[in-house]
Amino acid sequence: MNSELIRRIDVAQAQADNAREILRREWLITNGLGGYGSGTISGMVTRRYHGLLVAALPAPFGRVVMLNHLSEHLRLNENRCVQIGGEESHQAGENGEREHYVREFRLEHGLPVWVFEAWGYTIEKRLLLIHGQNTVHVTYRLLSGQESAKLELRPSVHFRRYEHDVAEPFTSGYSLLIHERRYELATAGLPYSLRLYVSDDKACFRHEGGQVREIGYQTEADRGYHSRGVLWTPGAFVIDLRPDRPVTLVASTEEWASILAIEPQSALSADLARRQRLVTATTPDLQSAPASELVLAADQFIITPAGRIEDAARAKAAGDEVRTVIAGYHWFTDWGRDTMISLEGLTLTTGRHHEAAWILRTFAYYIRDGLIPNYFPDGEREGVYHTADATLWFFHALDRYVSVTKDRGTLQLLLPKLVDIIDHHLRGTRFGIGVDNADGLLRQGAEGYQLTWMDAKVDGWVVTPRRGKAVEINALWYNALCLLAEWLRTEKNQETAAPYEEHARRARESFNRRFWCEERGCLFDVVDGEHGDDPAIRPNQIFSFSLRNPVLDEARWPAVLEKVRSELLTPVGLRSLSRGHPDYKARYFGDLRARDAAYHQGTVWAWLIGPFIDAWLKVHPEDKAGARRLLGGLIKHLDEGCVGSISEVFDAEEPYTQRACIAQAWSVAEVLRCWAKTEEPGK
Repeated sequence: MNSELIRRIDVAQAQADNAREILRREWLITNGLGGYGSGTISGMVTRRYHGLLVAALPAPFGRVVMLNHLSEHLRLNENRCVQIGGEESHQAGENGEREHYVREFRLEHGLPVWVFEAWGYTIEKRLLLIHGQNTVHVTYRLLSGQESAKLELRPSVHFRRYEHDVAEPFTSGYSLLIHERRYELATAGLPYSLRLYVSDDKACFRHEGGQVREIGYQTEADRGYHSRGVLWTPGAFVIDLRPDRPVTLVASTEEWASILAIEPQSALSADLARRQRLVTATTPDLQSAPASELVLAADQFIITPAGRIEDAARAKAAGDEVRTVIAGYHWFTDWGRDTMISLEGLTLTTGRHHEAAWILRTFAYYIRDGLIPNYFPDGEREGVYHTADATLWFFHALDRYVSVTKDRGTLQLLLPKLVDIIDHHLRGTRFGIGVDNADGLLRQGAEGYQLTWMDAKVDGWVVTPRRGKAVEINALWYNALCLLAEWLRTEKNQETAAPYEEHARRARESFNRRFWCEERGCLFDVVDGEHGDDPAIRPNQIFSFSLRNPVLDEARWPAVLEKVRSELLTPVGLRSLSRGHPDYKARYFGDLRARDAAYHQGTVWAWLIGPFIDAWLKVHPEDKAGARRLLGGLIKHLDEGCVGSISEVFDAEEPYTQRACIAQAWSVAEVLRCWAKTEEPGK
């Protein structure tokens, strides 16, 4: 095992330092279908989204929590049994204090491993989610010198859509079917059962008639949701661990033939080999930590969507494959904007060029009225389209793909769709998206819709509507016009490209005339908005020269860069609004309304470090070392939040607590991309 791909957390010490904070550290494993397993590294369940197996099922079911929890008890003798892991991973000592038995948590090649120490016993537990299956392996190994240790494993379930309330009542009872060593849990209304199997033929099952117990979800309480829920358990598996004989509990929604086709050790070896191939497929400078860890983190977001069977059938008929990007865990699906921003870091930086092409062609199929989908709702087959920037990011992603792969065939295939997109924007399309003929700039906005990446909306309240001509939308528009003109010039002729060159020239002239705010020495965030021109200092202006085709006059780059640096830069990304603004929020916390009020009103976004570094290197092209230092806080974060990954957002003030999604595609992608970009040869 490559020691550089092992990240260790001393849980015992962390508990002693801050017992509350340890509940904020989580783990994540994924299966390449959109399914996952996740929980806290202490073993406690704190979120509705936690579970050892959250299966990705075909539409209309989507992601369903199938195995919520597995409590682990060490049987010391006939009269004494201690719980070493689970949502109540403690026993009261003589002084009444809680005694914790999890001593260490680590990631090995991105796979979670725990070490328990209790009453002289040392037991290791590791998790594996089979790639391409809704199957989890939970393997236990006795590490201490005793001849054996008796473990009792009690699975608990509440089959429900992963986003549903933990207080949602059971729609019907559960049934247990036992055939030899095979166990199936089922309930009415869901045509999928949870199949359980223990690899040791000496293991036994103690049927307890089906018990219901209530547990609390602390993070749900913090987020303003119901935090008490019930789980149902059929009984307990009793296993004897021996030093030379690990035992695996298998839980799956797959058919028995698939479940039994590969034994646990072979499955683990195959998965480790797959992970090693992912790392070795990259350039040498990315094959050591922390970059290699980010390569494995990136893999968690690239999926074959299990729910959209029609997509897979159509693609295979054309000799293609379907791939998409999960925007973030736990609750996001595949979002167009996030996918296009993340594509370079997740696939091109990591050498996964075929998958990059599949992703681009998958989204190209769904272009409607000159727009790619904003996102695909979980468990549904069609996307929704209320976005003004995702389609423009599609041009950026394709440009990066063609630049790296030189695949002109994909460019030629998509070129008619690109022309159609631009023509729709020139004529005007849905949601008020269209070019203002007076100045050639792109406007957007429709009542009740949030169309830019600052898209918080709650109870009908669009927090940051930004209707009008947004600065980053027009930077992306200019970039897209330049790219299309270039592609038409190379693939067609100059005559075909000329009209788009003229649209680009006009947009650039108007942008530099309209967006410069002399009073603040930077760019307006929106011009011609509902309340005129908006001078709020936001990070969106950095895109005016971070993109391949900068729309901003070069003479103004240093001023914009310094304004963003001084007002918005933090160790973990850029603030979404400057401190001096009356709407500034220092913390992203509380119920949904409170969180959404802060989402883009100061809250720090990790992904924005990517365009900031792009802009930094345009102004300071020789300062790769300085740009690399800007990633330091996010590299340190790999030990925090979701261990081995990067969170979606952070509070705007110290200590910059991680918030929202525990693992976010564009956060990981942009840090990995910029790590590669700031590598200095010979160092």
